[in-house]
Amino acid sequence: MKKIRYINKGKMRQRSLYIALSLTIVFALLLIRLSYIMVVNGADYSGRAEEQWTSEVKMDAQRGRILDRSGNELVVSANVYRVDFDLNSMRSYLKRQLTSIPNKELDHMKSVGIPVPTGNAGLNYNDIAPVIAKALNMDESEIKADLEKKLPSGADAGSVTVVRKIEKSVADKVKELNINGIIVSQDTKRYYPNNNFLSHVLGITDPDGKGLTGVEFQYNSYLTGIPGMKIAEFDKNNTDLPYTVPDYTAPIKGKDVTLTIDENIQSFAEKIAKQCYDENKAKAVSILVMDPKTGEVLGMVNKPDFDPNNPYSGADKFDGANINDKVQQMWRNRLVNDTFEPGSIFKVITTISGLENNVANKDTQFVDNGSISVGGITVRNAEQLNRFQNLPEILKNSSNVGYVKLGQMIGKEKLCESIDKFGFGKVSGIDLPGEASGIVKKVDQVSEADLATISFGQTNTVNSVQYMAAFNAIANGGTLIQPHVMKEVTHNDENNVKIVDDTFKPKSSTVASPEKTAELRTYLEGVVKGGSATATFIDGYHIGGKTGTAQKVIGRKYGEGKYISSFVGMAPVDDPKITIMITVDEPSNGAYYAAQVAVPYAKLLFTDVFNYLNSKDSDDKEKISKDVVIPEVRNMKPQDAKEVLKNIGLDCLIDGDGETIVNMTPYPGNSVREGSKITLYTSGDATYNNNVVMPNVRGYSKEDADTLLKKLGITVTFDGNGTVSTQDISEGEIITKGTTVKLTLSVDYKD
Repeated sequence: MKKIRYINKGKMRQRSLYIALSLTIVFALLLIRLSYIMVVNGADYSGRAEEQWTSEVKMDAQRGRILDRSGNELVVSANVYRVDFDLNSMRSYLKRQLTSIPNKELDHMKSVGIPVPTGNAGLNYNDIAPVIAKALNMDESEIKADLEKKLPSGADAGSVTVVRKIEKSVADKVKELNINGIIVSQDTKRYYPNNNFLSHVLGITDPDGKGLTGVEFQYNSYLTGIPGMKIAEFDKNNTDLPYTVPDYTAPIKGKDVTLTIDENIQSFAEKIAKQCYDENKAKAVSILVMDPKTGEVLGMVNKPDFDPNNPYSGADKFDGANINDKVQQMWRNRLVNDTFEPGSIFKVITTISGLENNVANKDTQFVDNGSISVGGITVRNAEQLNRFQNLPEILKNSSNVGYVKLGQMIGKEKLCESIDKFGFGKVSGIDLPGEASGIVKKVDQVSEADLATISFGQTNTVNSVQYMAAFNAIANGGTLIQPHVMKEVTHNDENNVKIVDDTFKPKSSTVASPEKTAELRTYLEGVVKGGSATATFIDGYHIGGKTGTAQKVIGRKYGEGKYISSFVGMAPVDDPKITIMITVDEPSNGAYYAAQVAVPYAKLLFTDVFNYLNSKDSDDKEKISKDVVIPEVRNMKPQDAKEVLKNIGLDCLIDGDGETIVNMTPYPGNSVREGSKITLYTSGDATYNNNVVMPNVRGYSKEDADTLLKKLGITVTFDGNGTVSTQDISEGEIITKGTTVKLTLSVDYKD
């Protein structure tokens, strides 16, 4: 009888359940692993795959130019080249069999020294490395290392940059090899045609063309441009896929940055800063030239400087614990990055605070006994001054005692409010990197002694650009305008039409009234005509200015014999179109007062700037016309008189048909603006021939005053030495020829 086998259905179900559960766990683990690969490591694996089947070569864009306000090139990208290897293409090139190479190419390979393969053999790296190395004047091992480069994953690299910034002659040799996969493209190399010119403003770039300092850093995003790219696809054998076309994106050139800098004015500033630096044997000299109405920087120079074409050369001359510190000091734009106690130039700010707060005016009298004790300190003047002085005189004579008293009249709350309003204690916002804000004491921390010292320029610190922004507000009628060096950013479209991408729009605020600032400007002209800045006086021009000589703070105390001497000026005072600042750091040639080491160079700078702005080379600038004293032309023939007037910039109208000039209006001695028309009479009553007008000769040297007055028929006597400070006949008074005028001379006040 056949034995019946019973199936335990319960066990079968149990086994099926185990199998299903096991399969579920396996599939779950696979799903988790797949998800991990796709989600967590997806980008990595995708990148590895793309590395293996694509070849990507990046081509840098040409960096934009930096131009001066007239379009003159200050920085350009030189015409240099780079060499990259498209390694996938090169591997495909090397694997070719002899039968696949055209005879013309075989002949070329022989001519450039590449071994010709035989039979089915291809080339290898040892065949091409020597010829590439020879063309590039590089070591063969370096070329071979580039050819064999691997990716981080261990796979063969798709591309490598071999060398950059090579000259065209070298690039042409590489092109002549005609090796598939060697890419020669234009590269960026910054070139500064004028070498040290404007170096601290322009700045430098790193080897990859990225801005490190100055405008190169500040406007790097505009200047850089957009890189180009070549991408090709390959099969598993690194052979070009026949159905794909390499993707090529041409680089887009960077935009041009046009500066507010005037190349001519910058040249004047460079020349004079160098002269001042050498003659004073100074540690450093800085000059800043600005347009007070717009906040535009027209010239900015620091000496010593550096050549951006060789940005590390010369660093050994600078202070620093190591070479990096020395380099940073050399690159430092002291006008923007450094702060100092301003000294007496700050009296300009104290004065406008007094005028705006109506605590003083031109008639306010100050008693100056030469020194004053306040808050436990004693403040003294640099020299003995008149005991009784009004507000314009304490500015002209730079009386420390007078300004301590003015500060007390203003009070710390209102003075600190003015200091804040004029932008001190915060950055000016100039578009250059690393601006220092300076240190300004808060009003609740200002002691009685602090109020005294702040009033005449100690305790608080400023940077030069920050101070000039405040000084410009005095010059332009009361508007604090953000200083800047960028005028506009532009590029040319495909039709070579200029497109403006950006313009600088400075921030501004009203900080003083037109009336009070105009009054202060007349005080500043007095400093030039009869105070510490008389060496800046230029006949016919109305210049206002202020000097300052401040002890230098070194290690939290004043350095023995260490000074920073400064001059700030504006012209013409009735409607300033130009402002300047000259600072001399640690002059060491025997003199240190600003009147001696800074002011004479301001005259040279103003003279150059005036001549330039009034020349035909500066048609787009506002002219700065000068006043001229009408000469004596009576008793001359009309044609001779006309020629004399023309030579000094005056026009004339001849009235009558006589042979001799018998009268004229205005009278000789009057001061009129260039271009004015003088009426000359050749007939009629000649009884006024002895009438002349007393000119203003304050600020003149003894020799110049004597020459001018003798030509007008005025007798002159002198008292004292130096330049003319007072005259006993008022300007504009009608006198007769032969009248005697007494001129008092005085030497420059120390400050």
